Amino acid sequence: MMGYTLEEMAIGQSASFAKTITEADIYLFAGISGDLNPAHVNEEFSKNTMFKGRIAHGMLGASLISTVLGMYLPGPGSIYMKQDLKFKAPVRFGDTITATCTVKEKVEDKNRAIMECSVVNQDGVVVIEGEAMIMPPKK
Repeated sequence: MMGYTLEEMAIGQSASFAKTITEADIYLFAGISGDLNPAHVNEEFSKNTMFKGRIAHGMLGASLISTVLGMYLPGPGSIYMKQDLKFKAPVRFGDTITATCTVKEKVEDKNRAIMECSVVNQDGVVVIEGEAMIMPPKK
């Protein structure tokens, strides 16, 4: 199973992946990453923060971008090379977030694609935006 080659990709082409973020997701991510920041795992502490409750790790939301790039566009066989991110709004327990990546530019001589990336919640609020560089597979 191979993903799209650079030649098969088109400017403006996009793919998305959606997931509802659960309490289990956040605790599993905290354990895997070692990020036990109380903003994510301690309700009493987080009630007194600017978010007034626990929020998901920013990188948990951003990991859905990796899912799009690695599984859908360009997909299997691609190499994730670079990512710039802006965290714009919190992801809360129970939010359904959708990551979308769109081909912005093709760099033919280096076999690279520049992808616009965004993650939005169920209300259409942009929670993460950025740009990635990916090396699509070759046939």
